[in-house]
Amino acid sequence: METQLTALITKEEDMYVAKCPETGTVSQGSTLEEAIDNLREATEIYLEEFPLRTKVRSLMTTFQITNAAA
Repeated sequence: METQLTALITKEEDMYVAKCPETGTVSQGSTLEEAIDNLREATEIYLEEFPLRTKVRSLMTTFQITNAAA
């Protein structure tokens, strides 16, 4: 059974960091593809021990803040 999860990717210096908000797993890679592949592997290992009990879907949105330095 396949489950679709969310990957949030950020670039930090020379590495990509990938996070899965549904499970809390995090991984990294030197390329975007490597970061996602590593996240997939880390999440699969995590879910072997801690399976998802319900279908969880993340909602991504944006928000604005006031720049305190201005």
